[in-house]
Amino acid sequence: MNFDPSNHPSNHPLHVVVYTDSAGIGGAEISLGHLVATVPREIQITVVGVSTLVVNAIADRRTQTHRVVLPDRGINSFLQHLLTFNQLHPDIIHFNLCTPWAGAIGLFAALLLPQVRIVRVDQLPLRTTDAITLGRTRCLSLRVDAHVAVGEASARRMEDFYALGRNSVISIPNGVPPLEMGQVTASTTPPKGITVGSIGRLDAMKGFDVLIQALAQVEGVLAVILGEGDQRPALEELAKQLGVVDRIKFLGWVDQPQVYLPNFDGVVIPSRSEGFPLVMVEAMLAARPIIATRVGSMPEAVVDQQTGLLVEKNDVAGLAKALQTLRDDRELRIHLGQQAYQLAIAQFTAKAMTEKYITLWNQVLAAPRTPRFWVPRPQD
Repeated sequence: MNFDPSNHPSNHPLHVVVYTDSAGIGGAEISLGHLVATVPREIQITVVGVSTLVVNAIADRRTQTHRVVLPDRGINSFLQHLLTFNQLHPDIIHFNLCTPWAGAIGLFAALLLPQVRIVRVDQLPLRTTDAITLGRTRCLSLRVDAHVAVGEASARRMEDFYALGRNSVISIPNGVPPLEMGQVTASTTPPKGITVGSIGRLDAMKGFDVLIQALAQVEGVLAVILGEGDQRPALEELAKQLGVVDRIKFLGWVDQPQVYLPNFDGVVIPSRSEGFPLVMVEAMLAARPIIATRVGSMPEAVVDQQTGLLVEKNDVAGLAKALQTLRDDRELRIHLGQQAYQLAIAQFTAKAMTEKYITLWNQVLAAPRTPRFWVPRPQD
């Protein structure tokens, strides 16, 4: 996991600015924190963003990391971004974007610096119907030196959503640090019932309402939901209406949800849209079987009947059947969990993710610069 100095134009250490304009901490920012914490010390890292909370949370993962907080909007924001990027003299600016239309001010500023290489990472493959936003996103995407999505399916969707050309977006899955081996244990839930966990922001995209409806169709399953959001009152009301209040627990936001994983017999990710969620990898590294929807790049890690069970999004009956399968087959739960662990430890750790980004940074520095304001027509 070393930087190749032969690709670097001078003898000073590689300097990478990692950038996010997120106003809050979610999976995208946690993933960036894992990257910052894992990059070797010989690479200089500066964390730049528009939120003091977010910048500090990421920079605190690595001792003595320089950090800069900039204004988040307006012409002053653009000028401050341009001035800061120019003063920092980075070799690479690594943009970590929670939506495809995020980071526009920072990207515009970075594109004006001819010596800087730009790596763009899209954490979630979303499309927009707003013509201006679509055009701006496409323009900024075409002009970076490397474009990354967090899975093969996510990469293809970004290419299709924004007409970027086939194989113009590469895949680097998110990774997380492995749990301590003592935490990878079998659940002690009695054989007649199971406890499943579900983790995430309480909004419509995460599909917790589907989980509650499925729970109402299957006895002997307790669900624990970790997360907070605007939909919590509606979800609690739905649980009351369906008569499952005694079998579902809302624990709210927790700082380290992964420490709860050994207490679950399985983890349910009923999302309507995803990229490559960290909770999925955390569950795999805890040797927990996963029930997930066939969205985003989740099927690249949750292989049906091998590392977990897959259902269609919004499929209440399918999710209920999968819950029943986990409830009734303890040996299958253990087998799926162990297979998931083996796959995650081989491919989806923070170390594996960081090695791929360092390789990409080397390749970007070795390749001719991408034209900033003229690009060839994307190939099909």
